[in-house]
Amino acid sequence: MISLYIHTLRYLKFKQIYRRIWFNLYKPSLVKRQIPNLRFSKNEFFKPAQRQASLINKDTFFFLNKSGDLSKIGWNGKLNNISKLWRYNQHYFDDLNAFQASERKEWHDKLLEGWVKENPIGYGVGWEPYPTSLRIVNWIKWHFSKNILTDICKKSLATQVRWLNKRIEWHILGNHLFSNAKALIFAGLFFSGKEADAWLKEGLKIIDEEVTEQVLSDGGNFELSPMYHSIFLEDLLDLINISSVFPNLIPESLINKWKKKSYNMLEWLDTMVHPDGNISFFNDAAIGISPKLYDLIKYAKRLGLTYSLKKHEKINHLADSGYIRLNLKNVVVILDVARIGPDYLPGHAHADTLSFELSLFGNRLLVNGGTSQYGVNSVRQIERSTMSHNTVTIDNENSSEVWGGFRVARRAYPFNLIIEELDNSLNVSCSHTGYKRLSGKPIHRRQWKLFESSLMIKDNIEGPFKKAFAYFHFHPSIKLNKTKTGEWNLRIPNGHQARIHVEKGVSKIEKSFYSPEFNKRFEIQCLKIKLVDRESCVNISWDN
Repeated sequence: MISLYIHTLRYLKFKQIYRRIWFNLYKPSLVKRQIPNLRFSKNEFFKPAQRQASLINKDTFFFLNKSGDLSKIGWNGKLNNISKLWRYNQHYFDDLNAFQASERKEWHDKLLEGWVKENPIGYGVGWEPYPTSLRIVNWIKWHFSKNILTDICKKSLATQVRWLNKRIEWHILGNHLFSNAKALIFAGLFFSGKEADAWLKEGLKIIDEEVTEQVLSDGGNFELSPMYHSIFLEDLLDLINISSVFPNLIPESLINKWKKKSYNMLEWLDTMVHPDGNISFFNDAAIGISPKLYDLIKYAKRLGLTYSLKKHEKINHLADSGYIRLNLKNVVVILDVARIGPDYLPGHAHADTLSFELSLFGNRLLVNGGTSQYGVNSVRQIERSTMSHNTVTIDNENSSEVWGGFRVARRAYPFNLIIEELDNSLNVSCSHTGYKRLSGKPIHRRQWKLFESSLMIKDNIEGPFKKAFAYFHFHPSIKLNKTKTGEWNLRIPNGHQARIHVEKGVSKIEKSFYSPEFNKRFEIQCLKIKLVDRESCVNISWDN
């Protein structure tokens, strides 16, 4: 355990450490002030991206595929069937801007005033900076959607912003800091006066620095999670949206930067979704948390930012992020040859180096395990582990030392990437350093060879080790029928057939789990292959 702490802390920025100490020791107090006046809005706030309704009746929430009755569970407190993430969602108020939100206006009115009465300043999970940031934005969005915040709610809103301004998450950075700054900008534009101007100035300063830091040159968000990438992109579009409501208050150069980054992020996301329109599962990723690509494209269009789905090349290399998309006729393969994320912020990382996902005839065939839970528990640990991804374990270890709920000690770094487009195949090979911490310092190297009607995956281990296994996880809709030793027929839902042949290695089918959404786990089949003579080789073929 001491080793895990040492190898976790050594990657952090110094300011993360001293800011965490300060955050835990500093107890802010608020001076009573008048409610700032509202700033006069000159233009309409365009309809934002929307999610599914989470308020299913006036008193019942539905988040993360679990429901809760407010009269029974309240706003705070630990209950066995309620996770902290579920509580966070309860305090976000996403339903204010969800689909058909106007039909639930009476419920929203009561919910807003009820929250103010039952959540005193600084008490409970709802006052933590991240849910506070999202709630501030959602309340302001709701007000712009032809609703009216009462004086009680406006007073509370101003108090929430003042509290947030003293609780900026400098110790966490990443998407938390970005959300804090976004809330300051929204509040700084919504209210007027010197105090609001100071919020706006601080928010813009942070946002400008973080956009530069967090959006890579290929358009990817630096945490390398398609889910968090989509959330970040929505945030950028929201900022463009509100900047048009209050023209001339945000420098045009900054707005143009947001627009350019948003377009690049749409391109990146377009590359990382499967033919079914949903995200691929690398690092923390689940469906239903962030808007879909199609919804983000429509939102961007409402803001005057036109993006059309692109016709993918045979090889799409997101060089700064470290992902590769291969396309040939009826097959899409998305490869992870990336670092697990920024060294100082790996909280949403999985030990998934050199994993991949495969769609065939528009259906997912091979999938990574996904994400069903946060927190410190055995399921979370398994879902972040290497064996829950389509890659290789050595001596039952993870390629990166994921531990706790959001921590990583020593981690894998990819190297020696080779990409080739030949006359009849697309070839990619890469190695990583994740297992060099083990005795013998073994190196895992993987090769993918994609032909028009087959995909070969070859794994090789350089250096001594005791045992190594390659894992291939099949989507729950795929049915396997064994034909002989090392060979299976694969039945795809739309009637197509495929075959898998283990050309080298000792293979067997085991039970595994697939979590496409939070609190949803499906039992699936996993092909587990023991490497023989340091190698395994698998061939997946199909008829076009």
